[in-house]
Amino acid sequence: MEFLSQINDLTKQHLGEFGPLIIIGVLGLFMILIAVSLILSQPEDPLKKLQKSNSAPKPNKKSKKDKLRTASRNEQLEKFATFLEPKNEDELSAMQLKLRQAGYHSKDAVRFFHFAQFALGIVGIFVGVMLITVLSGGQEFTGNQIAIRVLIPAAAGYFLPRYWITRRVEERKESITAGFPDTLDLMLVCVEAGQSLDQAIVRVANEMKSSYPDIAQEFQIVAYELKAGKDKDSVLRDFGTRCGVQDVNAFVTVMIQSATFGTSIADALRVYAGEMRDKRVMRAEEAANKLPTKMTLATMTLTVPPLLVILVGPSAKGIADFAGGG
Repeated sequence: MEFLSQINDLTKQHLGEFGPLIIIGVLGLFMILIAVSLILSQPEDPLKKLQKSNSAPKPNKKSKKDKLRTASRNEQLEKFATFLEPKNEDELSAMQLKLRQAGYHSKDAVRFFHFAQFALGIVGIFVGVMLITVLSGGQEFTGNQIAIRVLIPAAAGYFLPRYWITRRVEERKESITAGFPDTLDLMLVCVEAGQSLDQAIVRVANEMKSSYPDIAQEFQIVAYELKAGKDKDSVLRDFGTRCGVQDVNAFVTVMIQSATFGTSIADALRVYAGEMRDKRVMRAEEAANKLPTKMTLATMTLTVPPLLVILVGPSAKGIADFAGGG
């Protein structure tokens, strides 16, 4: 008991009144990390491995198309599926859609996202503990100051993946919007050359990889789903939902209506491609019209204060000298 009291007094002396709680928290985090690492590093059960080898077909060389359809889940994350996936199916579907809109189409994308939140939150807690212990320089903190210095880095680490996904979704939508008119022009050329819509989609996916990889990836997924035998209407609707761009949703509606009423796909593409080109020109003109306003604000901010100093400064100095002399 005397030894424990000495340790308690020593921690309070160096870390303040909350020293014992900080030590216990750090030890608890270390135990959690050690337990997680031990669980992840456990070898696979030989019986399960034998069952998989007997039931699974012999591995053959798979193309990229097969890998896209039959990508297996991460077995290490499978152990934490109940912890790393939302219980509510609507919430899970919404998270999967958001990650797909960000360009992450893996089956384990949701699990990786929640694991990143958990791991970065723990890292933030460690950073906060370091701020109040090692990097404090002997300064003592109150309870509120300790809580702020620990919780703020932890919250920042926890919400960092969500912020990254949101930024990635917006950037990807802008990229798809910018490349969509060129994609429609290429698709129109392919259709007018005698190719079917499926062949035109495959050609567009291959040709647009270098210039607009995001929209090329989406068309490639559409091509794979059509080859797999999925209904064309549902494939196109999923394509519009994944992109989350209004122009793409309108294109999907045009294609579905054209196929439903039996009208020419080439005519529909020609009209819609012309509209997309005009819309791109209008966006460029809108951005150009905003420049004078932005430049005016910047010019006023940078020039008015120095101008006031030059004009008003001598008068203000003369008034100050006159008042001081009087």
